Amino acid sequence: MSSLEETRFILKKYNIKANKKLGQNFLIDDTVIEKIISSAEIEKNDLIIEIGPGLGTLTSKLLEKAGKVIAIELDERMIKILTDRFKLYNNFELINEDVLKVDLKKLIFENAIDEGKAKIVANLPYYITTPIIMKLLEDKLNIASITVMVQKEMADRITAKPGDKLSGAITYSVNYYAEAKEIVLVGKESFIPSPEVDSKVIKLQIRDVPPVNIEDEEVFFKVIRASFMQRRKTLINGLTNSGLIKDKEKLLQIFKHMNLNAEIRGEKLTLEQFAELSNLITKSI
Repeated sequence: MSSLEETRFILKKYNIKANKKLGQNFLIDDTVIEKIISSAEIEKNDLIIEIGPGLGTLTSKLLEKAGKVIAIELDERMIKILTDRFKLYNNFELINEDVLKVDLKKLIFENAIDEGKAKIVANLPYYITTPIIMKLLEDKLNIASITVMVQKEMADRITAKPGDKLSGAITYSVNYYAEAKEIVLVGKESFIPSPEVDSKVIKLQIRDVPPVNIEDEEVFFKVIRASFMQRRKTLINGLTNSGLIKDKEKLLQIFKHMNLNAEIRGEKLTLEQFAELSNLITKSI
């Protein structure tokens, strides 16, 4: 049975429809599903955390490959389906909760196989992509990689190189924690119901150590966020308006020390320049 036939069968059997408020779009493209599985590089001793399994189309493939799959699903309607579908699997665990409220560090620690790292796999709802990705990265979990499907525009921003025209605050933040790469473009027709925009599968390979040295990570990320809060403003205005550093003259001195033009905008900086800027700001506040 193809994913399309399977999805239609399950939706009819349980008499349910996708929940628009939860951003549900069920993946029905078998080629894309296989691409996700292969790019995640799942091994038998891997613990997989799947966020938003929905009807379990991807889950069934993950269970064939992984040592254990922990699926985190918010929609109670899906809980009934997933429980029925995978009740005979001894390597499946289901959590009915908002992933942003789950203690993932504890979950991974208690379920890691042979003290190995976990891998994250997900088809993320568009409306909550950034909070989920940043939680996964900022919590500094014991994970090897994150393989996710996101809206194309967001994927392009995440996988852009710092300093590119497509780069944004999330570009720099993700780049600090991981190496991001695009896996495959996924058209609207690959889902039921079809979303309004295309998607992309991306993979974030978690770095063992950050690529830059940071004095204070909190200041570093505040500097990045302030730099992109109002993209049309200069970097200096963005930083002073944020309240992070109120003394404009002091900031001008830092820019002069770094040989930065006072009119430069945030998207023109490299990750290394943001690191140096935040370190100098840390020392001045």
